[in-house]
Amino acid sequence: MNPSTWCGPGMGWMWFFPFLFFIVMIAMMGFFWRRGVRPPWCGMMGDHLHETPRQILDRRYASGEITKEQYDEIKRNLG
Repeated sequence: MNPSTWCGPGMGWMWFFPFLFFIVMIAMMGFFWRRGVRPPWCGMMGDHLHETPRQILDRRYASGEITKEQYDEIKRNLG
């Protein structure tokens, strides 16, 4: 088989796929760079990462995790 017959008129488009791959990779790198280095679940619970102990206590009482007596006792212990 003659090697010149392997290249048909469509072979001129072969540059397009590596170029497209390169563009997609650059876009993904930009997305992750803008997002920062953090686990994907930080967006869901990122607000709770910098809470004070009192804010955590208030949130747990408001959600019903602890009773009023437990809340008062822990609040006294926190000072």
